[in-house]
Formats: sequence, C-alpha cells, structure tokens
Amino acid sequence: MFTGIIQDVGRITSLEHQKNQSLFVFATKLNMSVWQLGDSVAVDGCCLTITDFSDAKQSLWSATLSPETIKLTRFSQLNVGDPVNLEPALRMGDALGGHMVSGHIDDVAKVVSIVDVGEHQQITFEVPEHLKQYVVVKGSVTLNGVSLTVNTVEDTCFTVNLIPHTLEHTNLHRLQKGDRVNLETDLLGRYVERILSCNTLENR
Repeated sequence: MFTGIIQDVGRITSLEHQKNQSLFVFATKLNMSVWQLGDSVAVDGCCLTITDFSDAKQSLWSATLSPETIKLTRFSQLNVGDPVNLEPALRMGDALGGHMVSGHIDDVAKVVSIVDVGEHQQITFEVPEHLKQYVVVKGSVTLNGVSLTVNTVEDTCFTVNLIPHTLEHTNLHRLQKGDRVNLETDLLGRYVERILSCNTLENR
C-alpha cells in the first residue's frame, strides 16, 4: 500500500523487453539499507517487486514486469535515462499524507492541455471511457504515482492543479500535450460499485 507522496525521482539505468517479461533496473537516491528482496516499490505509481540489488553502492535495484503490466502502463514507452517517480511501500506508523493507493494501474491517461497559472499548472487529462465513472470532482486520483485532487470533470476529461512543490519533486513537470501517464483511480469507488452491483443482483 502507498500514499501517492513521491519520495524520490529515480531513473531507468537498464531495460530489456523479452517475450514473456521485461527487466528493468532503477537508480535511486533513497536509503536502500532497509530494503529487502521482495519488498514493494511504486514506480510511476505501479507496484513493483524488488527482484535484485544490482549494485547497492550505486543504489541500483531490479524489477521484472509482466506483459500485463507493460500493456496497461507507460513502461512500454520508456527508455534508459528516463526519470520515474518512486515511493517505497508504507510501513507501520508511516504518515498517510495522500490517499490510499494500491499501486495497481488501471490504464493510461493522456494529456489534453497544460495551462500555466502563475507558478502552478492546470493539466487536463483524458481517460478511457470505461474508467470515467471513477473520476469525480474533489475526489482523488493517482497519476504517475502522485496523489492529486480532481478539480473539474467533463465526460472523459478531468483537470488537476499542480503546485510548485509537486512540479519540482516529481516527473510531472516534464509532461507535454499528448503524453501518457499511469492512472490509478480511487480504490474506494471500485468497492462501492461492486457492493452496489451485488446488492442489485440480490434484490432481483
């Protein structure tokens, strides 16, 4: 489980797309002394499992991505050297600064427009049709692992506001029109929909 509060912007140092999996190596400035094999790290919001420490002195770690992960995320478009938002999994007693994030990417969202408002940026994204019901005004959404509040919604498009701190400490400042980001909708909405659908079936 994660919060959507980015702790480091790391980078991809190596990647290899194979037939049944993809192998990625990431670099980070975070203290990896408490990390262990099998731990979870959200990379651009996607929960990945540490499979190897390639070079602890250089703070490198590896992860294996399944074809399903590649299909549903922006990882198929990334290259060596690209920056990625990193957040280690929550530990007991950690502050929940954002919202409850599972690290399970629903799909990608596309940047429709970027408007500078003083030092802030208002970015409008378009989501796939099947996900629009999970995006609500003043609700939470996770984009490239960043917990954000939805300002406006119009059909399949929604707008968020990025404050200077977010722009400075995540890779979202690099976004341009047409770019795609990893999207995770609010987990609570999924549970509510499932409960309501089950109740409807039982009452028939």
